[in-house]
Amino acid sequence: MKYVQSILLSCAMSVSVGKSQAADKPNILFLFSDDHALNSISAYGGHLKDVAPTPHIDRLAKEGAIFENSFCANSICGPSRACILSGKHSHKNGFMRNTGRGFDQSQWTVAKALHAGGYTTAVIGKWHLKTNPVAFDYWEILPGQGSYYNPVFIQMDGSKKKFEGYATDITTDKAIKWLDNRDKSKPFFLMCQHKAPHRTFAPALRHLNAFDGVTIPEPPSLFDDYANRSKTLPKNEMEIDRHLRWSYDVKVRQDEVGDVKLPPAPRGGPAEYNRMTPKQKAVWDAHFGPKNKAFLADVKAGKLSHKEIVRWKYQRYLKNYLGTVKAVDESVGRMLDYLEKNGLAENTIVIYSSDQGFYLGEHGWFDKRWMFEESFKMPFLIRWPGVVKPGSRPKELIQNIDYAPTFLDVAALSVPEDVQGKSIVPVLKGEAKNWRESVYYAYYEIGEHAVPQHFGVRTETHKLFYLPGTDEWQMFDLVKDPEEMKSVHDDPEYAEIRKALTKEYHRLRKQYEAPTYEEYAPKRKAQKK
Repeated sequence: MKYVQSILLSCAMSVSVGKSQAADKPNILFLFSDDHALNSISAYGGHLKDVAPTPHIDRLAKEGAIFENSFCANSICGPSRACILSGKHSHKNGFMRNTGRGFDQSQWTVAKALHAGGYTTAVIGKWHLKTNPVAFDYWEILPGQGSYYNPVFIQMDGSKKKFEGYATDITTDKAIKWLDNRDKSKPFFLMCQHKAPHRTFAPALRHLNAFDGVTIPEPPSLFDDYANRSKTLPKNEMEIDRHLRWSYDVKVRQDEVGDVKLPPAPRGGPAEYNRMTPKQKAVWDAHFGPKNKAFLADVKAGKLSHKEIVRWKYQRYLKNYLGTVKAVDESVGRMLDYLEKNGLAENTIVIYSSDQGFYLGEHGWFDKRWMFEESFKMPFLIRWPGVVKPGSRPKELIQNIDYAPTFLDVAALSVPEDVQGKSIVPVLKGEAKNWRESVYYAYYEIGEHAVPQHFGVRTETHKLFYLPGTDEWQMFDLVKDPEEMKSVHDDPEYAEIRKALTKEYHRLRKQYEAPTYEEYAPKRKAQKK
């Protein structure tokens, strides 16, 4: 009997020690948005910093670190999220395209590791992986892309529930409620993930007039002619000129007609508008009604040239996009304030990131996908009191496959050997030695927005990528040509650099065991048309 009692006491002490050790580990608050361009975060210092400041996200930069060379592995929503959860490139985690079967939840994920390591876990907001979350003590997610106004959330029992209000605010409310009610004996890992600022760029009603009277600066490449680069560029279907809809054509997809917020179409208008209550519609109509009437009158009277219409669409697009960012920024502020008021700030690592960047008129585009800087780069800001030097701006090359091993490192948990990313904790501590000198990129979608599959490598100063569908190579000098307006792949002056980049490209493909182009490009011939 005494032996049994001693065994029970030993087990109890072990459990107690385990809980104590887990409680000493830092909390991890992962704040995440969708399609957030670096140029719309004022701490990054882009051309919009003076007209569209983001004070709460900037607070993270001031109190922590803001990474200047943070990249995604595959610039598209679902695959990027899969890279974050798995710590692996798309071809290894199996979620290569938004159009795929969904994320395989039977594989290892950082959520599973943290949960097994003593963390209480939750994901709230946009998920976009088709299969339901696994290894989260609590989850409440938007179906697919979700809706901005009066959104539906999928509950843990599989039911769907509609909530009146604005998605960013509701997601934040739910995240704070979970923090209030969580198991406080454990450290937490919370993924608070927003729909914004994803298309169709619908701001909170309180922010509709945020940029009235403001002229948004235009990027120099707004009217890019796509010369000196791949012949596929003019065929892309993400131009503000041709593809941000301002007229209602019966052939236009229903989810596209809300892009520039013109009056409802005869068949019902934008889905977001149709979701609103009469009171919400009244606020919307009061804001957009007079502006739309004036614009359409000018168009009918022939007062606007083609370029003037493009410029009008750019202004409308940017003001709506930046309006959605304002609510995300407010959400970050609310979460930071919550940590302060509840005594959690000192022992909580706070990260702000997004699934990729986005084009805000650069190259005349909206959307993402390309390995060009605006969509390849993704924001990454981190505050870790006592570890990360406030106001630091690391220049090391990091990627979203690094998030999982980083989370495990800060939680003092082991990282599986097949994880392809690496912990950035040494970078955060200023102790990084022999850090990577390049990152690998792969885009696998076929047909969407007519952006072709391409695969590449980027170093601190140069970029090389290959388009198998047209058998083209593109190379850019990011020091002399940061806007990537001219490929220097065939320039004799860059022969040695091209040779070195090509060697590194193939080295990375071998290291990551990248698939052959043909294996994942069954419609390769169609891309050549």
